[in-house]
Amino acid sequence: ALGKPTPGRGRVVQIAAARSGVGTSTVARELALTASRRPGASVWLVDLDVLGPSQFSQISADPDRYGVLGPPSAATPDGSVFLTVQPPSLGRDGRALPDAAYVAAYQVGDARWWVTRFLRDQVRGGQGVHILPRHDYWDGLRKHADLIIVDCPAADRSQAALTIAPAMDQTVLVVAADDPDVRSPARFRDSL
Repeated sequence: ALGKPTPGRGRVVQIAAARSGVGTSTVARELALTASRRPGASVWLVDLDVLGPSQFSQISADPDRYGVLGPPSAATPDGSVFLTVQPPSLGRDGRALPDAAYVAAYQVGDARWWVTRFLRDQVRGGQGVHILPRHDYWDGLRKHADLIIVDCPAADRSQAALTIAPAMDQTVLVVAADDPDVRSPARFRDSL
């Protein structure tokens, strides 16, 4: 449904919702799993929910379905990242830790599929985490993956989807089929 990828340039698709609990993370994870089964496909699943990242734990809890997770590695090809932690933590050498140090990537099974995880345990009291409206991280990943799926937290608790929307190629808006109130999803769609 997403069409053929452009050679040498991956597509970045955010999965978003107006309200929590409608299945956005499930849609993102299953889309990544399906896309990773294409021969030769390279897929990244980026979890933007820094307060409650669930993709890593969901995938690691079901290795029979998704595959065993590999060891942590850098989640950035060039040092850029989609967030900043302020004020920054200081390393052993007294210098500020780069923001990329707060995000790790894990290969899923034997496929060319990676999932990111925000390392919440490295954030200390008094620090804030902010999603950045920059293109460099997404442009860097485009060179290394055919499809980058971004699992955004719902708009009722985060502005992340709106913040990164200008850098996305497509947005998939997830709504609950049994919810008769379409005003909130419609306002969110219009904001995007």
